Amino acid sequence: MATTPDDDTDAGADQRTPLVRPPKLRTEADRGATRLELFFDLAYVLVVHQLALALKDDLRWQGIAEFAGIFAVTWWSWVTTTLYANRFDTNDVLYRLLKLAATFAVAVMAASAATAVGSDGTVAFGAGYIATRVILAGLYLRARRHIPDVRVTIDLYLAATGVSIVIWTVSLLTPSPITYLLWAVGIMVEAAAPFAATHWGPDVPLHLEHLPERFGLFVILVLGESISAVVLGMHDTHWMFSSVAVAALGFTIAAAVWWMYFDIGGAEAKTEIQDDERVVGSGRADGYVYGHLPLTLGVALLGVGIQQYVLHPVGELTDAGRWALSGGVALFVVGICAVLGWSSGDWRTVFPWPALAIPVVVVLGLVDTRLPFASAIVLAVGAITAVVTGVIRRRRSPVDTTET
Repeated sequence: MATTPDDDTDAGADQRTPLVRPPKLRTEADRGATRLELFFDLAYVLVVHQLALALKDDLRWQGIAEFAGIFAVTWWSWVTTTLYANRFDTNDVLYRLLKLAATFAVAVMAASAATAVGSDGTVAFGAGYIATRVILAGLYLRARRHIPDVRVTIDLYLAATGVSIVIWTVSLLTPSPITYLLWAVGIMVEAAAPFAATHWGPDVPLHLEHLPERFGLFVILVLGESISAVVLGMHDTHWMFSSVAVAALGFTIAAAVWWMYFDIGGAEAKTEIQDDERVVGSGRADGYVYGHLPLTLGVALLGVGIQQYVLHPVGELTDAGRWALSGGVALFVVGICAVLGWSSGDWRTVFPWPALAIPVVVVLGLVDTRLPFASAIVLAVGAITAVVTGVIRRRRSPVDTTET
């Protein structure tokens, strides 16, 4: 994994950088994720893990809806901080302290995620999220002071973040379900900022080498929940043969998801957004970002679904438990379609691969009412087929096949 020179803490004294440096627009060609960014991501993985544990104990449709809602809030918190770092990361002492403070705020979100809806964790989760917004606003104010050329764009982000802070603060004083409606409104206000900046602000480019690496790291961390599900499922069933067999099938599905993202769909989308002549001002980079919401949500649900199938290989699954696996795979494919279609600017690129897989998986979910074992076999075979056809399609494509 590449790191920037700014992240090299082992350099000699003559190469040491100042402790405090003003932000600047990051445009250097050779840039990768820093160790601080990886540390920051770990707190978000804990949120996803806590949500998965809570959903395992509440496998109803309401539980899945709550999982999806809190996941979306968590994902958005990660995205907004990542977009700031993509453009203005200084990695100096002040930035590090603020980023570490944000990491602790996310840890608060993780500790309260399982009870964030309709329970005593609502205020703690909301306060943690508000803290990430306040820190992000402080970072943008710092960038605004030192980079006059991008103040119009920064003002759009600051306005959206400020309004969201107010909405979320008010939400903690309101009863349910108004609280959660206000949370949704706050997120939508913030989500409008990147589109507004693309269409009305001056060109402040994203670093299109750094961006896919950051999203790829987040995807792989969330995908780790599927591997955890395989491990915990086999352990909890005391190595029962049927559960071990389903665990192997679940691992196959997770591995296929990894392959479809990193070697096929995600790799092609990365190439598309790095086509500078077509990306600038087109909103295609925005599409790349937003398409990852259904994609990562699907991956997170996939982990829950795999564990349920391993624990109940021959029946006893609730409807929501069945759909966690089929629905997770379907959402992942929807996300791949969104990322690839939006990044390329041509939605025909997703037909027939991977879009054809969506109705197939949905139909499987509708008929899967008797034997989870059989459904896991069909999904695993289908996932392998999707990988094989995707690889063939990718190799026949004139687009560069560099791995994302």
